[in-house]
Amino acid sequence: MTRPMSHMKPIHVPVRLAGRSKRGLRTQFAALCFRVEKGETEVLLISSRTRKRWIIPKGWPMDGLSGAQAAAQEAWEEAGALGKSLPHSLGVYSYSKLSGPRKGLPCLVAVYPMQVTRLRRKYPECKQRKRKWFSLKKAAAKVSEPELRAILARFDPAQLTGLLGPGN
Repeated sequence: MTRPMSHMKPIHVPVRLAGRSKRGLRTQFAALCFRVEKGETEVLLISSRTRKRWIIPKGWPMDGLSGAQAAAQEAWEEAGALGKSLPHSLGVYSYSKLSGPRKGLPCLVAVYPMQVTRLRRKYPECKQRKRKWFSLKKAAAKVSEPELRAILARFDPAQLTGLLGPGN
């Protein structure tokens, strides 16, 4: 029997990178940036830099940061999103990097929810990416990765009750 997320104790475990191999399957951390507007959940998607596909903010582990903290940092750098990041992974999806110095590298991405409270106009990658709010259904249709589609399709912020704080 699984316990609802609202009864789980949050854990932020920092990642330690010293001595880790950079070959083979690599882990990334992503932020599922969301807001609830007029009772409807919306997800913030960003464009990838090279192929201009719709994706969620994601990146490599950062020394000393937990997965959720690294995902929140990526949300800021890639989307200008600030908010409440939660330490519970919603699931994982896989893909292969198709460009850059790590081309062909298989990646496993852990997805963490982040309730967006503020969007900044200026952020580190604002000139490299577009960003747009989508309904959960439209966001699931826009992303390419089947496992990410499934995470979006089953996402329900009501399951995070008690983790987001009062009034959420």
